[in-house]
Amino acid sequence: MTGRSDEGAAEFPAEAETSTGAPVDPDAGPPGRLRAGVRRLWQAGSGRSRDEPGEGHGEAGAGAEGSPAALPSPDSQVSRLLQQTAAWSWRLLLTGLVIYLAFRLAEVLRLVTLPFIAAMLLAALLQPLAAWLQRHNMSRMLSTWCVFMLAIVIIAAAAWLVITQISNEYPVLFAEVRHTVTQLQHSLAGPPFHLHAARLSQLSSDALNYISKHKSVVVGTVVTGGKYALEALAGSVLALFISFFLIKDGMHIWRWLISGMPPEARRRTFNAGEAAWRALVNYVRGTTLVAAIHALFIGLALWLLGVPLLAPFIVMIFLAAFIPLIGILVVGALAILVTLVTKGLVAAIILLAVFILENQLEDHLLQPQVIGRMIRLHPLAIILVLAVGGIIAGIAGAIIAVPVAAVITYAWPELRSGPPPRADSDPGEQPPA
Repeated sequence: MTGRSDEGAAEFPAEAETSTGAPVDPDAGPPGRLRAGVRRLWQAGSGRSRDEPGEGHGEAGAGAEGSPAALPSPDSQVSRLLQQTAAWSWRLLLTGLVIYLAFRLAEVLRLVTLPFIAAMLLAALLQPLAAWLQRHNMSRMLSTWCVFMLAIVIIAAAAWLVITQISNEYPVLFAEVRHTVTQLQHSLAGPPFHLHAARLSQLSSDALNYISKHKSVVVGTVVTGGKYALEALAGSVLALFISFFLIKDGMHIWRWLISGMPPEARRRTFNAGEAAWRALVNYVRGTTLVAAIHALFIGLALWLLGVPLLAPFIVMIFLAAFIPLIGILVVGALAILVTLVTKGLVAAIILLAVFILENQLEDHLLQPQVIGRMIRLHPLAIILVLAVGGIIAGIAGAIIAVPVAAVITYAWPELRSGPPPRADSDPGEQPPA
């Protein structure tokens, strides 16, 4: 029969021929009709009778339409848009779960993760100077020690200046505070408060009694503060050690981490790491410049107003600039309080106006223009990532939000780059640019 499939030919023998050469119909007679019925049943079960012409086509086709193979699949009944949406949904949910678990792990290991982040920022600030010294014929070890000791000297000098000025100006500060308190008492004794000395003494006694009744709360607060101080000290020492080895062997550590990848993946990862590091360096440079501008202008305002503890406030303002949104607010509130109790209400209002002006300059000019130009992020993107980082992880999230966004922005195109111009080149073995 014409149109019989190869499998059908394998299952059933070919048509026999007579001795005279005339073909013999294998379906003739009762045995032949039985074989033809079996063949039709087999074809109906396999669902191929609709594609094969010949005997029994109608019966086989009817059997195939009722078979399970002819029923439409469930996926064919769902629109293509809904299938793609479902596929992206479970992938995004899984990615979000992984990111959440990573944040939780980082929170548990905060005594390691926070010093590591601080060490990365410090290494990004010092590594360009070490690279410059190496380009001028200085060994890697010697250049690392030079920049590391320079950082230690600057930090120690700032700490010594702060401690010395606090110890020297504390008697003057105490005398000015006592004088301000006396003036405040006289002001409260008049209208509209009419709080005389006896009433103020009663309020002080009530405050002392409240503290004595809640001694456990006060002691717990002090113990918690001491615990955080010890953690900060240990984290600072760990951050210094990590930053030293990142400056000295950062490139070798990175090459070792990617050494087990295939050549093409290693090339892309190496280029992405270099781009991410350049973005981090640019961010640290921009933030340092913004912090210096804050310390200069606010320090000048404090000096003109004659506020005590000038050096400690300048150092705190410089460090607070690395904590977006909340850092300047906290230090500004402390500076305004000291100005109020030492120089009066007018000086405090002037300093408040200076801080408001500085805050507006940071939000609309310094952060978007200085840092945005160095890391090439749009000002709106910087503001949004700062808000998202602060919501997700508080102060630590606000600190690392912009550098993380810059690192991803620079590294992602390198990870998706095409093949190299020459297949025999291995970027993982080339010296850094």
